[in-house]
Amino acid sequence: MSNQSCKEEYIHRIHTVQDYIDQNLDRNVRIEELADVAGFSKFHFSRIFSSVLQEPLAHYVNRIRMERALFLLAHRQDLNMTDIAYEMGFTDSAIFSRAFRNYYGVTPTEYRRDYSKNCKEPIFLSEYNRDAAEKKWVDNPFAGNNRIIIENVKEQQAVYVRHTGTYESLAREYAGLMQKLFTGAEKQQLLSGENWLLAIYHDNPEFGEAEQFRTSLCLTVPEQLSPKEADGLGVMQIQGGLYAVGHFYISKEQFSDAWDYMYREWLLTSGYVPRNSYPFEVYRNNPAEDAEHMIAVDIYVPIEPIFS
Repeated sequence: MSNQSCKEEYIHRIHTVQDYIDQNLDRNVRIEELADVAGFSKFHFSRIFSSVLQEPLAHYVNRIRMERALFLLAHRQDLNMTDIAYEMGFTDSAIFSRAFRNYYGVTPTEYRRDYSKNCKEPIFLSEYNRDAAEKKWVDNPFAGNNRIIIENVKEQQAVYVRHTGTYESLAREYAGLMQKLFTGAEKQQLLSGENWLLAIYHDNPEFGEAEQFRTSLCLTVPEQLSPKEADGLGVMQIQGGLYAVGHFYISKEQFSDAWDYMYREWLLTSGYVPRNSYPFEVYRNNPAEDAEHMIAVDIYVPIEPIFS
């Protein structure tokens, strides 16, 4: 195995651990369990994890948990402090409150109150430059259009390549990542007319650090095929369940408006709240082949009824 292949294997194993942590934030996962997921010895796993991500394991888990807590405090008013504490793996709300205050300098209650009072900016999920995230709200071009449907989506397997870093760096590396994705999929004979091309956003840019944003560029794989963690690709399951699906035909400058319409305009009056899963974009055309160079994209937001 070449040095580059060895490095990629390490990276893929740590990506698998990241996904496992995200799926188990409601409990304290032991290091032996994570080492087993990665296929490394527990005696070396922490050092390998830190070397790949440039962040200690304990710090990483705590950061992801706290960023998720921010989202729930801001956007899940139906959940009280005990609900959020349990969802984040704390045994009670008092322990959660102390951990949150140690991390952010304010209590969860104070944060929720101040966010509700002061937050006027929308959520931007598909931004490839920071200036766009600073813009002021303008009339949304999608308001009044019946373009969102509720859909029960089945779980799908996918192969992926992952980028960690700012959306600016993602834009710079996008072509190379796509080439890597399609080359690996072709090598494994995974390409068919049934593939979805999509981007999954693992971190909410409203709360996370831009340098640590994780984006997975994916191709879904028909269930009769068996993709392998090889050829530069990782393998994941895209969670099924209820989604709000927005259909858009837009320019690349309108992505933030489309996301904002779903989260700020539609979601707040829909009777639904965000579900604990990742939102993603599905690309339905090649804009280079479009007469107007527009992008046909479906935006999937995982949801559940606000009152069960």
